[in-house]
Amino acid sequence: MTVTPIAQTGRMSTSTVQFAHAARTLTAAARAQGLVGPSFRCPPRLRGVDRSLRRRADGGVVAVRLRGRPSSAVIADMIEGVIVVNDLPPPAATRLRTELWELLAPGAAPPAGGAARVA
Repeated sequence: MTVTPIAQTGRMSTSTVQFAHAARTLTAAARAQGLVGPSFRCPPRLRGVDRSLRRRADGGVVAVRLRGRPSSAVIADMIEGVIVVNDLPPPAATRLRTELWELLAPGAAPPAGGAARVA
């Protein structure tokens, strides 16, 4: 799979096209590892939140706010959504988080200690 990393686009904030590309990439990567690939949408239905998650029988929907946020924050929320939907324990979560970061932003380190759980 060929991926143009979001981190190499030269833009500070994430566009809807970049968001859609990241969503397709993350969903495909999760499914390739036998995990549930969540659906993604923007913005969250809840006002005043950067991200939210709705659990469903077929996985879940991760909603992320794009406006006024750096692309690294958006990517972190999307990756953490994959981890939470799949309810991965710490060792597996750390491995997957690193793999997904490397897929979307090669060379960019994931946030220290991982991202906070999606509300």
